Amino acid sequence: MTAPALARSTPFARRKSVVLTVVMSLFILYTLLPLFWLIINATKTQGDLFTTFGLWFGDSFNLWNNIVDTFTYRDGIFLRWLGNTLLYVVVGAGGATVLATMAGYGLAKYNFRGRKAVFAVVIGAVAVPGTALAVPTFLMFSQLGLTNTPWAIIIPSLISPFGLYLMWVFASDAVPTELLEAARMDGASEMRTFFTISTKLLMPGIVTVLLFAVVATWNNYFLPLIMLSDPAWYPLTVGLNQWNAQATGAAAQPIYNLVITGSLLSIIPIVVAFLMLQRFWQSGLSAGSVKQ
Repeated sequence: MTAPALARSTPFARRKSVVLTVVMSLFILYTLLPLFWLIINATKTQGDLFTTFGLWFGDSFNLWNNIVDTFTYRDGIFLRWLGNTLLYVVVGAGGATVLATMAGYGLAKYNFRGRKAVFAVVIGAVAVPGTALAVPTFLMFSQLGLTNTPWAIIIPSLISPFGLYLMWVFASDAVPTELLEAARMDGASEMRTFFTISTKLLMPGIVTVLLFAVVATWNNYFLPLIMLSDPAWYPLTVGLNQWNAQATGAAAQPIYNLVITGSLLSIIPIVVAFLMLQRFWQSGLSAGSVKQ
């Protein structure tokens, strides 16, 4: 590019940079403002929630008392909901990651009859929203007598079409076919090759799928809402919504401070997990999207 052309393009580039900066700043503000509101209001008493400005602290700093009250309210039901959520995440999201990894690897590295049909089914399943399958799933589980049990949440969570597709795409490039052939020539079985060689190469993709599965299971609301009627098996999403309904119902009890504090506590584990796994998540996305 000549010097005059470069000079003419510089003002446009600067204006474009300013616009992008403003847009990103607004996006960051839109993203962080609800979190900031949640943190601020978790420090307030029940009375301060309605008498002080929502984006600033109240007259007293009541965070610790709110945390204690949240964990002790109704004989510590919040801890039970937290344990249920961890159960659904560990078994459901963990199982979904294992199944997606093995199935995606198999579809990527083995040729068999019907492979294209499986690909079409997986793509179609990715396009179907989970809410569309909630009612049929409920009817099926009701016939099996599994509603109002942990299995009603765990079994559907084991199926992750998006995770399977992501592992399929990632494994196609992350695991060289030549490396697998060399392992077979050395006498390694398929299972040994998968667990000792392929798994290490697939680790960024595995962590990526795990992160998506954990977030989806942790935030799952509609499925537990229709599957569970016993509060003892509620996850945090449904339990906190029940508290919120209790605070706004006909016989309302002033527990908005517990709802807000419980919401803040419920996002801490998922934020910590994301911060710990984000470097694997980023490398997994880049490795799966760039042809090697």
